[in-house]
Amino acid sequence: MADSVIQVSDSTFDSEVLQSKVPVLVDFWAEWCGPCRIVAPVVEEVAKQYQGKVKVAKVDVDQNQRIAAQYSIRSIPSLYVFKGGKIVEQIVGAVPKHQIISVLDGVLSTAGASPSGGTAA
Repeated sequence: MADSVIQVSDSTFDSEVLQSKVPVLVDFWAEWCGPCRIVAPVVEEVAKQYQGKVKVAKVDVDQNQRIAAQYSIRSIPSLYVFKGGKIVEQIVGAVPKHQIISVLDGVLSTAGASPSGGTAA
């Protein structure tokens, strides 16, 4: 797994995701999930591309059932974008990279950061 993707758990979710100063893309996944394995390298590419602008985190729903239940994760992979501690976007299923980028660019444009090079505070 790329260094730019962090693993979060029930105990670290609040500090890593909800209290983050930058938007956070959270990949809810499980090891047994085939589509999750398909989307994983795409999520890692996105993490590298948006490093410093968006934090990318993974939550294993089998090991972190409290968070999965709290956000009513019913299908995986589910990609949620959090900003200011709130869900602002949701993507369910193995989607192409351009769809994830489009969502993140939209979130960043409302944060005042330019996806092509500007940075958010």
